[in-house]
Amino acid sequence: MQEMPLGSVDLIYLDPPFNSNRDYNGIYTDETGRPLPDQIEAFCDTWTLNEESERAARTMPVLMREAGVDDEIAEFWRLWMNALRKTNPKVLAYLVYMTQRLLPMRGLLKPTGSLYLHCDPTASHYIKIMMDAIFGHDQFQNEFIWYYSGGGASKKRWARKHDVILFYSAGKKWTFNADIVRVPYKWQSGQKRADGSPRDYEKGKLADDVWQHHYLMPWAKERMGYATQKPVALLERIISASSNFGDTVFDPFCGCATTIEAAHKLGRKWIGCDIAIHAIKRVASVRLRDRLGLKEGVDFEIEGVPRNMEGARDLWERDKYHFQKWAVEQVDGFVTAKKGSDGGIDGRIYFDQPGMKDLQSMVVEVKGGTNVGIGVVRDLRGVLERETAQMAGLIVMDDLGERKTRNFAKEMAMAGDLNVMGVAYPRMQMLTAREIFDGKRFLTPSVAKARGLAQPSLPLG
Repeated sequence: MQEMPLGSVDLIYLDPPFNSNRDYNGIYTDETGRPLPDQIEAFCDTWTLNEESERAARTMPVLMREAGVDDEIAEFWRLWMNALRKTNPKVLAYLVYMTQRLLPMRGLLKPTGSLYLHCDPTASHYIKIMMDAIFGHDQFQNEFIWYYSGGGASKKRWARKHDVILFYSAGKKWTFNADIVRVPYKWQSGQKRADGSPRDYEKGKLADDVWQHHYLMPWAKERMGYATQKPVALLERIISASSNFGDTVFDPFCGCATTIEAAHKLGRKWIGCDIAIHAIKRVASVRLRDRLGLKEGVDFEIEGVPRNMEGARDLWERDKYHFQKWAVEQVDGFVTAKKGSDGGIDGRIYFDQPGMKDLQSMVVEVKGGTNVGIGVVRDLRGVLERETAQMAGLIVMDDLGERKTRNFAKEMAMAGDLNVMGVAYPRMQMLTAREIFDGKRFLTPSVAKARGLAQPSLPLG
């Protein structure tokens, strides 16, 4: 968002984490067909007031003033944060996360633009306070209740059967196509009013702020493995109402890209971004290529993903963790949440081995620095011996030179081979980033990778 032009977006829809205190990792099971025991969550919706969020909370008044928020609001934040720090630190951590992202969204909207934030009663009241502060209370237009059928039954309390969508405008005038989103009347054709005049049942009634859309069932064709996925019809309604043909729609938490599909079908330009490289890879292959028939480089562009060595080094300098994620997923691996005893596992590549019921794995470690020594190989060999893995792979940024490469290969060879159906696979292997760009991969038995996903892995812009 920091790189996007100010005043360039007509409509923002965001479906961020809800502060649900849940982790979502079912997407990986959906892709491989079998559960992966220690892969990282597809996304995490649990919150902790750690040192980073504490620092962000303290600097938030400065960010607010820089964004043009009144000093009185910044002072209110300071007092409120002090209270939440003692009474509900998890909510404070969540509000810091969300406010950091809502502030730049305000500047991205055109004066006639609108923003819809999808949340639920867990934190909607907290979020509304911050949106009133950032966008202005006068710009609050609606609180929608999305009532859905299916699920939510409870014998301990009233069944929880709705989400909340907060609608704010950027200024005093905004796009709203009321007639396009009229709701069909429920009466039958031919019925008349009490005065005997015919009903205008074709035109329908103006929509109100309680919406009933079916939640996506597990078997729905739209499903892409995301537990919190929203129906395309819901997004089509929002986009139809609050934008026009050719307008720009932006989703800063695009996930499985429901917003992108709806915007594209309605003739809008669109921008989506997501923090997960895996999500973008899935979006590009399934949603854009397979479902919409779009071609990268012709119909859409992807930014923020290393495409060459310069890009890889830039990502390493900016965010070492995301460089590790990128490297692991480029070789058909899954980033892992479980660490070895010395922290030497950044991911695993899963594969089938004849005679074995469960998936087998290669542990993967990523090193991006320039001074990778032989000790890294020895430590990884120790991880291989201690962990429940058949193989180990090392990814390094740069070529090591002839002498060091030879020494690394000698050390790795001491781990021996994995023999599968008469084929010998070195138990320890190494790849450089340059080799990955050239299409080289670790030699393993049949890899249980994501179904139908195109190479290379992609985050979206």
